[in-house]
Amino acid sequence: MNLSQYTKEFRYNMQLAYPVILGMLGHTLIGIVDNIMVGKLGSTELAAVSLGNSMIFIALSLGIGFSTAITPIVGEADAENNPLKIRSAFHNGLFLCVILGFSLFGLIVLGKPLMELLHQPEEVIVLAKPYLDWVGFSLVPLIIYQGYKQFADGLSLTKYSLYAIVMANIVHVIINYCLIYGVWIFPKMGILGAGLGTVISRIAMVVFMHVILSRQEQLKQYFHNFSFEEIKKETIKKIMSLGIPSALQMLFEVVLFTAGIWLCGTIGKTSQAANQIALSLASMTFMFAMGLSVVSMIRVSNQKGLQDYKSLVIVARSIFLLAILIEIVFALLFVILHQIVPPLFLDMTNPSELVDNQEVVAIAAKLLLVAAVFQISDGIQVVVLGALRGLQDVKIPMYITFVAYWVIGFPISYYLGECTQLKAVGVWIGLLAGLTAAALFLFIRFHYLTKKLIVENH
Repeated sequence: MNLSQYTKEFRYNMQLAYPVILGMLGHTLIGIVDNIMVGKLGSTELAAVSLGNSMIFIALSLGIGFSTAITPIVGEADAENNPLKIRSAFHNGLFLCVILGFSLFGLIVLGKPLMELLHQPEEVIVLAKPYLDWVGFSLVPLIIYQGYKQFADGLSLTKYSLYAIVMANIVHVIINYCLIYGVWIFPKMGILGAGLGTVISRIAMVVFMHVILSRQEQLKQYFHNFSFEEIKKETIKKIMSLGIPSALQMLFEVVLFTAGIWLCGTIGKTSQAANQIALSLASMTFMFAMGLSVVSMIRVSNQKGLQDYKSLVIVARSIFLLAILIEIVFALLFVILHQIVPPLFLDMTNPSELVDNQEVVAIAAKLLLVAAVFQISDGIQVVVLGALRGLQDVKIPMYITFVAYWVIGFPISYYLGECTQLKAVGVWIGLLAGLTAAALFLFIRFHYLTKKLIVENH
């Protein structure tokens, strides 16, 4: 195979990917801003926000996972030059996102008693419950925004969602500052202010996205005369048949990482803190692979619409190769900086905390060495998953991810973390095993499907 046929695709891949990557980093920033501002109030408040967000994170993975079903249908229809199919996927998809947003909010409210079952401190639960009501409600505008975003992504218009996120971050910081600390005429609301700030910034995102997309000349045809007669049973079924397995794939991975946090918590607080440091760094670099996964889904669905399966394989492999190269660079950085970065997260000058903090740094440094390898596997599995979604193949990948994470990954994490001296490092070796298995099986699946399509259409 000629390498240049893959590398010449890099530039276009990155053009599509960079707004998505920056947008995802922007999403992460909203959470970080909450943590920094709330952390100034005290450790109980910070624990309450962290507990509330861990529940939101699981609901969010279902919502985002489900909404990705809109992109490959729109991408395929765009390549086929079929505006009616695009309009139908957009309207039906948006309709489902509205229902899903309210359903997830309802589940969060009903799920509040789970906090007691998780044996969390009483004073943390008291603060977390009202915060959860607000942030739970913010899922409604966020999932509706996802409907708009996935529609625009399917048409290869990845920049608009980036503009929306930048605007939301600015709104979020200003409102948070006013409502958390009670600046000027605003009441001092503490962590409730952080929750309300998240709601307002997410509503602003939806309004912004609707206005900016409906003003584009080429998109006006998709925005006028919306009626419920356009909600068609077959389109709803098609979106759900892609959306539900995609949501479950995302859920399996998110819950595996949540279980990793919980396992590190049972080992001890230094392990949990070290896990948090390593995870926040690995999450930042993962956003690059996530951005390429969206590009993978857009471009593969386009080639599927054109029925050009040989080009489809070249395009997909060029994205896989780009993801591997980027993740190798990050892996090398993790190895070089594994002892330099962890102390930056802690107050190393505080004498009363020094012994604990030194232990956290030692554990985190080891975890970053495992993370160096694990991001390569994580990057591969997510871009191949994007390509399979582009092919509208979601059911088998759903089973593959379940087996990789829960039959292979979690048992290894549990055994090495709880029953050996590896402790937190053992938990991460389990995560690495699960992600590597997923990357391998998903790639085999992609290779098998594309070979079959090329043979059938020869």
